[in-house]
Amino acid sequence: MEFLEQLTGRNAHFAETEFVPGLKMMPSTGTIVVGCVDPRVDPAAVLGLEQGEAAVIRNVGGRVTRNLIETLGILRVVAQAAGREGGVRNLVLLHHTDCGIIGCFHHEPDLLARHMGVEPGALDTLAVTDPYKAVIKDIAILQATAQLADTIVVTGLVYDVATGLVETVAAPGPLRFPPGTRK
Repeated sequence: MEFLEQLTGRNAHFAETEFVPGLKMMPSTGTIVVGCVDPRVDPAAVLGLEQGEAAVIRNVGGRVTRNLIETLGILRVVAQAAGREGGVRNLVLLHHTDCGIIGCFHHEPDLLARHMGVEPGALDTLAVTDPYKAVIKDIAILQATAQLADTIVVTGLVYDVATGLVETVAAPGPLRFPPGTRK
């Protein structure tokens, strides 16, 4: 009960001093950040996001899964209904060092395989134990996803939990190039 009281007290302070009324449902920058549920890696804090700038989606490992792709598809429909044709413009994948998903890889591979939507033997191909390679793998999965707009700008970052710094692993670039254009 004591922690709940702390939370509601913090909320009251937030409502009084930091709340921004009138924010739109769609992020002002057209950005979605995908990150891990690890409490050390809050994407809004790590990237200094202000309220309303980006939508943040968090899952185990911050990985691209079937559920994430479905969520992105739903958000595209919501964006279109809100009058933002094409929906999101920027998609940032934020992986991090020292991720707990590595322990799951070693101790509960069947559980992790179900989460990732693959057979246990395919986990190695997803670079689960290397966040730098995992970002590149996840971008490749997104590139093969027809439900996402070709022109979404995707960026891959890795956050170092020991230094607090992010490193760009995949520079911002279009998810795919529209037909008839070249890289």
